[in-house]
Amino acid sequence: MIPMPTKDSPVWRDDEELECVAILPEAPGVKTFVFRPPSAAMFVYRAGQFLTLDLPLPGGNVQRTYTISSSPVTSAYVTITAKVQPGSVGTAWMHDHLQVGMRLRAYGPAGLFHLPPQPDGKYLFISAGSGVTPMMSMATTLFERGEDPDICFIQCARKPSDLIFRRRLEYMASRVSGLALHFVVSRPEPYEVWTGYRGQLNQLMLGLMCSDYLDRHVYCCGPESFMSAVREILISLGYDMEHYHQESFHAPAETVAEIKEFDDPVPDESAQAEIVFTRSGVTVTCTEGDTIMQIARAQGLPVASGCNFGLCGTCKTRKLSGEVHMVHNGGITDEDIDAGYILACCSKPVGRVEVDA
Repeated sequence: MIPMPTKDSPVWRDDEELECVAILPEAPGVKTFVFRPPSAAMFVYRAGQFLTLDLPLPGGNVQRTYTISSSPVTSAYVTITAKVQPGSVGTAWMHDHLQVGMRLRAYGPAGLFHLPPQPDGKYLFISAGSGVTPMMSMATTLFERGEDPDICFIQCARKPSDLIFRRRLEYMASRVSGLALHFVVSRPEPYEVWTGYRGQLNQLMLGLMCSDYLDRHVYCCGPESFMSAVREILISLGYDMEHYHQESFHAPAETVAEIKEFDDPVPDESAQAEIVFTRSGVTVTCTEGDTIMQIARAQGLPVASGCNFGLCGTCKTRKLSGEVHMVHNGGITDEDIDAGYILACCSKPVGRVEVDA
């Protein structure tokens, strides 16, 4: 997959500075910076890894970590695609001051979030915002191997103009049959027709986009809250989280010891729970894998229902006490949740729960 160095093409080592040879606009506040070593050495790394740049800011050098967005199949250069965030220092300097011809010290490549040495599996890439950069490296690598890949690629953004690499991804998808693209935006833009998905990524969207998600290795990158929501979706759908991989904007892992262990709540199908329907005067023992709606129906209780997938909000019910594990699809607001409401169709009891039904 990765070109092997020869005597005439040595491998780049981080004791040699990198020269910026091109700067490309990608999206509002997003630029791609292309680097080559003056010695013409080759880059050897795995798709998804990162570099640490030493940036010469006026107040003193600062080090910032950026995922490589190019493919290791093309080993003559690397690209860094960076988005300016509120309060950004290093990336803001790059956008405002880094120019073609300037040289920077860089360290790496490093990181454990990458494709395997022989990436012949089925993949589901899920990203939000600039979290698309490692996915772009991975997708380009699989595309450039010369074989038809098997990728479902989901990219989320605030609006269509924020979709980074959209045209390049569409080009690759037009040349192979195994790259399925799906874009999700929170809102469309004035005077632009948008026929794709709108809103927040949820279970229903995932099922429509990638019906065989249970059979795929998932790679996810984006804001922490986004990745947490993706994990919740996958866990609620019974996905084997041993096949889930994610990268963090703030703390990419360089060693196995640094890989974050998730403490996401997972309903225990064998653990006993209890639901008290206070208005009906019914108390039922069940498991933490049962939903409030399933138990209510089994008891013949009059709980309104509609979609049964956390979307319509028809089964909104007040929780009087206890805790539930709820993964919905937009059928309830944060304000309602804060006020104690749940959706019976997608809420599973954790221990003893009292509901107003």
